[in-house]
Amino acid sequence: MSLQSHFPGVKAEVTEAGSTRRTNASANGFKAASAQAPPPAFADIAKPANDLINKDFYHAVAALFEVKLKTPSGVAVTTKGTSPHDGTTSGSVEAKQTVTKGSICLHSFYCESHLRYPSQRRSRDRPTGPSQSGVLLEQQPQQQPQQQQPSPSHAPYRSIHTFTDVALTRTFSLLGVTTTITSNTAKLLSAKAELDNQLAQGLKAELVANYKLDKGPTGGKLSLYFKQPMFHTRAFVDYSHNSGAVQAVVDGVVGHEGFLVGGEAGYDVQKATITRYSAALGYQAPLFSAALTALNNMSVVQASYYQKVNSAVEVGIKASYDLKTAGNVGLEIASKYKIDPLSFAKAKINDRGIASIAYNTKVHQGFTFGIGASLDTQKLNEAGHKIGTSFTFEG
Repeated sequence: MSLQSHFPGVKAEVTEAGSTRRTNASANGFKAASAQAPPPAFADIAKPANDLINKDFYHAVAALFEVKLKTPSGVAVTTKGTSPHDGTTSGSVEAKQTVTKGSICLHSFYCESHLRYPSQRRSRDRPTGPSQSGVLLEQQPQQQPQQQQPSPSHAPYRSIHTFTDVALTRTFSLLGVTTTITSNTAKLLSAKAELDNQLAQGLKAELVANYKLDKGPTGGKLSLYFKQPMFHTRAFVDYSHNSGAVQAVVDGVVGHEGFLVGGEAGYDVQKATITRYSAALGYQAPLFSAALTALNNMSVVQASYYQKVNSAVEVGIKASYDLKTAGNVGLEIASKYKIDPLSFAKAKINDRGIASIAYNTKVHQGFTFGIGASLDTQKLNEAGHKIGTSFTFEG
C-alpha cells in the first residue's frame, strides 16, 4: 500500500538523504499558485518608501539587543532587549515552531519500532526508505533469503500497528501549523497559532490569545489574510476581555499591471458604528513605486515615491498634510547606499531640520552591528541629539 493511495493529491519521493518531500499540491488537491504575484496589503502600498525612511535608523533607542537561535528540534527562539533613552529597560522571549510535512510522528513508538527492528517487519508492511520523521514510502521489496519469522514476543508492536498509522501521521503533518509563544517583561504572555495555505490556497489564518500574569486574560485577536494574483484582502477581529468590546477592521487591495487601488474600514460591533476609513492609490514597478494615501477618515493625505537608482543607491521621499489642522506640509527625504555586500549606510532629513544617519554591517556570520544618530540641525549647540546602537546575534 503506497502513500499515494491515502493521498491522491500528493506525490512523494525519496531524496538522497532518505527524507520525503512533496512535489505538487497538498493533500487537499490545491493547484500551484499562479506565477503572478498578488498585490501588497493595504498597509504596504507605500512600503518601499516607508521602509527606506523609517527602518534601520537606530537612534530611537539607546541600545537594542537581539539574539536568534534555533534548537535541533526546529524551534526558533528570539530574545530581545531594549534600553530606551528614557525609562526602564524592557525585554521579550519568543519561541516559534512550524509543524511541516514529515516533521512529527503521532505514533512515535510505532515509527521507532519499524526503524529499530526493520528485520521484524512483515513483507506487506515493509515501506522502505524511512524519513527522519518516521514517514515511510513504499518501494518494491528486494528479494531476500527466506528466514524464519520471529515470534510475536520478539516484535511486540508488529501485530497492532499497520501502515495506516503512518498515513494518519502524514495527515497531521500536512496541516502546517505554526505556533508562537511570547513573554515579555510587562508580564504579558501571548500565544499565536497560524495556518498558512492549508484551509484554502492563498488563505492564512492567525489566532492570538493574550494573558497578563498579574491580571489574567486580556483578550484575543483573529486575523485572516487572503491573497490571489489580482487582489489581497485582510480581516482583523480584536476582542477585549476587560470591556467586552469587539473591534473589526477589513481592508483590501486590487492590482492590475502595477496599478493598485485599496481601501480600509473599521467597525465597532458593540456600538454598530464605523470607527475609521481610509483609501489609497499606488503604482509599483521593479525599480520604482509611488503611492497616494488618505488616512484617519481621509483627514491625513500622504504622497510617497521610491526609486532604486542603481544596484547600490536607493532614494525615497514622503510628503504629508493634515486637512484638519491645515498646518505645514511635512516632508521627509531619505537615501540608502550599499557600501559592499555586507554593509550599508543611510541618511534622511525632514522639514523640521532633523537629520538622521545610520550605518549597518555584518561583522561576521552570526553578528550584525548597527549604529545611528539623530541631530537637530537648527539647534546644534543644544542638547537633544540622540545616538543608538543595535546588536544582533544569530546562531
